[in-house]
Amino acid sequence: MDLNTITEVRRPASADAVTKWENGFAWLAGGTWLFSEPQINTHTLIDLETLKWPSLKASKDGLEIAATCRVVELDQFVEKAPSDWTAAPLFRMCCRSFLASFKIWNEATVGGNICMSLPAGPMISLTTALEGVCTLWPRSGKPREVPMIEFVTGNHANVLAPGELLRSIHLPATALKKNFAFRRFTLTHLGRSEVLLIGTRCPEQGTFLLTITAATLRPVQLRFKSVPSSKEVKDAIDKAVPFDLYLDDTHGSPAHRRHLAYYFAEQIREELSA
Repeated sequence: MDLNTITEVRRPASADAVTKWENGFAWLAGGTWLFSEPQINTHTLIDLETLKWPSLKASKDGLEIAATCRVVELDQFVEKAPSDWTAAPLFRMCCRSFLASFKIWNEATVGGNICMSLPAGPMISLTTALEGVCTLWPRSGKPREVPMIEFVTGNHANVLAPGELLRSIHLPATALKKNFAFRRFTLTHLGRSEVLLIGTRCPEQGTFLLTITAATLRPVQLRFKSVPSSKEVKDAIDKAVPFDLYLDDTHGSPAHRRHLAYYFAEQIREELSA
């Protein structure tokens, strides 16, 4: 879609060059949402492509994902991931949980999906389940780090201040070396996720982590010292997810989403206890 309100496109050599933020400015990464509908309040686009951030940097400490990393790049990284990163297949599972065509897939960015902060954002599901930490760059002041579980605060809401930029997401090696289980439900084969749950278990300590997304307005994460019982999981879900935290839209009712959360949580519990 042509954006007829845009009067300027900036291509800075560094993010520091954008010192003053005004209403009507917008960061441009993949642009798959930005160009999908009118942006009547936007007059200036600031293109992140010129910053040339490396998309993916693997090290012994984990994986740094640039906000500008294309979804397709993350999907293809699975074949290059270190052999002891047992959770790496989650990248592909979450990348293929998009409600999007292959054209979108090749342009959409990880950071864009996270910053949209929609409940069904699969990059939110992935980076939260793998205990990611975001690096944020404000327009003034020092960079700050925010755990992914705290980044999204509601449906299309997050902790970003005006003009603040998501620079990267770091996934620690300790999380990437965990065993995992993945469950997702959609009303149609290629539909938007009604619920997406990911469980991980540490092979050494046996700690169990359950992440609930898509069903809820924001991600919910439950931690256990070991694999819990069925009752412990259900009780923990009830305590952490009040009924009004479940999303209510055309893709599913709160009651159905809660039912699926119970159902898939039990499947994940059984799979990771094996």
